[in-house]
Amino acid sequence: MWILPLVGYIGLALGFGFLTLAIASGLYYLSELVEEHTVIAKRLLTRMIYGIIGIQVLLCLVDGFPLKLSLLSIFSHVVYLGNMRKFPVVKLSDPLFIASCVLVLFNHYMWFNHFSFASLARAPTSRYDPTILPTFTEIASYFGLCVWLVPFSLFVSLSASDNVLPTMGSETPGGAATQKRQGMIKVVIDTIQETIGEVSRKLGWHRPERDF
Repeated sequence: MWILPLVGYIGLALGFGFLTLAIASGLYYLSELVEEHTVIAKRLLTRMIYGIIGIQVLLCLVDGFPLKLSLLSIFSHVVYLGNMRKFPVVKLSDPLFIASCVLVLFNHYMWFNHFSFASLARAPTSRYDPTILPTFTEIASYFGLCVWLVPFSLFVSLSASDNVLPTMGSETPGGAATQKRQGMIKVVIDTIQETIGEVSRKLGWHRPERDF
């Protein structure tokens, strides 16, 4: 067969494109929602951080998760909590924000190694009893809730006022321009849209409309 595999690849590409657009639209909407309800978002994120810290403690005490990795995750969420001081405004050069980004990647790397070792090792030195190894669903749920949920929520909720230039609509009556606070995810999406538009104009795919 030649045509059917080609149709499958085209469908996979289109499905991935539509899924990406749907996720981007949802994140854009969530960013606007957080801007309108900052107090509620801050309270929700703070309780979420405390809740995940509690889950980490329970996993360590009840399920026997490694103490060092559990302490690393708890420390990471304490650092994430520090970003709530000036919520939702954040400076990308803030050492606390940079440390949060580094800890997200480091947490993912360490826990990925932990679960990979647990899945491959069948010797008595394994961290898990081979008869009760965690399933893929349990591992994926742990990564989604305890590793990526809070950093991803912060990324959607925080505003990058440093990177937004003054616009015509943001000028005061006296003529002085003021910075308009904008969500980080909105800045990223708008930048991607502007880049795609600029590239399409240079390639001649987008031609300006002419008035007749």
